[in-house]
Amino acid sequence: MRGHTLWGGRFESGTKEAFVRLNESLSVDFRLWPYDLRSAQAWVAGLKRSGLLDAPEEKLLLRGLQAVGRRLESGEWDAAGDEDVHTLVERLLYEEIGESAGKLNTGRSRNDQVATDVRLWCLDAVQAVDSELVGLGQALVAQARREVDLVLPGYTHGQRAQPVRWAYVLLAHAWPLVRDRARLADLVDRVSELPLGCGALAGSGIAVDRELLRESLGFRRLSPNGLDATGARDFVAEFLLVLALAATDVSRLAGELLTYASAEYGFIRLSEGYCSGSSLLPQKRNPDVLELGRAKPARILGDLVGMLTVMRGLPAGYGKDLQEDKSFLFDAVDSFLLTLPAIRGAVSEMTVDSERMERALDHTLLATDLADQLVATGIPFREAHRLVGNLVRVAESLGRPVTGVPAETSSTIHPELPRLIVSLGTWLDSVERRATAGGSSRASVEAQIDLLGREFDQTEES
Repeated sequence: MRGHTLWGGRFESGTKEAFVRLNESLSVDFRLWPYDLRSAQAWVAGLKRSGLLDAPEEKLLLRGLQAVGRRLESGEWDAAGDEDVHTLVERLLYEEIGESAGKLNTGRSRNDQVATDVRLWCLDAVQAVDSELVGLGQALVAQARREVDLVLPGYTHGQRAQPVRWAYVLLAHAWPLVRDRARLADLVDRVSELPLGCGALAGSGIAVDRELLRESLGFRRLSPNGLDATGARDFVAEFLLVLALAATDVSRLAGELLTYASAEYGFIRLSEGYCSGSSLLPQKRNPDVLELGRAKPARILGDLVGMLTVMRGLPAGYGKDLQEDKSFLFDAVDSFLLTLPAIRGAVSEMTVDSERMERALDHTLLATDLADQLVATGIPFREAHRLVGNLVRVAESLGRPVTGVPAETSSTIHPELPRLIVSLGTWLDSVERRATAGGSSRASVEAQIDLLGREFDQTEES
């Protein structure tokens, strides 16, 4: 049945080739076919319940849809210029069962079909995205467990600030993934709203039991307004926003690891399996996996902006503008699911150079410890801050670390400083002084590892 369309009775002439190419969406929406079949099967049951199909007709249609599914899954079909996935499914159904296929779309429109298909696809895509976030979270937690007592400089403004545990740094990138997963879970509630049965915009002209459709397809609720449901794509934009935020969190992780993997830092080393070489420079071992992970949010953010731009100014109900939604949605999800496994693998297999981390530690990082100890003697913090700042300036002028300033010199700044400098202890002692909840002490880090271990334990998922 070449030339099969879902419309055209009121037209005398055929469509122009340029418009056919512009109007075609099968190349994009073909991946929706399993969901189109699912919604079609539910609709058949609804037609039977409404008395518009008898039992043999229901059986014939369901058998035909199963046959279509087998053909699509095996690739034994010819697109034959079909406009979209709905046209393809219907044409193949005609090939399987003949004219009875025409009864399938009684009371149904492509408008509520596609809205239903996309929501079903999104519900599965959310699970796939969540699984990848879990995998990356598990990789970060596993690395943190291995090196709980490894200390390196913590950075703010790109400058060394205070000593922290390497595990603490890794966990700082795991917690955003928890928030990303929470946003995904919250999104599901709004995606899980059934448009099927809304017709083109005003509701179906047959007495279909939409509650039966909802139960059959696993949605949480019915859309309350057909004009809104057929044209609503805010759930697509919200999904893209969640993806953009999650990809940005991954990009921040990649960016920090890129810094640490550089020869100037040398804190970590990536597995060769996640690096590439140079076409010119034989010595190069490029951390391309992290560079690509750092870049992907730009593409996903572009998809979000594109979707919002399509939506702006649209009236209620369906407009063909919304055919573009799937290009943005599929591209963003594909980009995310392509990126996460590689970043997860790079994190899982990276190794740490503890000596390079230790050599990067500078006793100036203990300046805040000195200020805190001066406060313990009764000095107001702002004054303690000034005094230690003076000590740092003197140390720099002498070309020494803060702890190397002679006692006779530091005592002129404040008489307690020589004693306090001697009592500073090790880098781990400094870290352990940050014992508040959420701090970098061992107890706090171990508590975070336990919490995150449960957050990313899929065996506890319902």
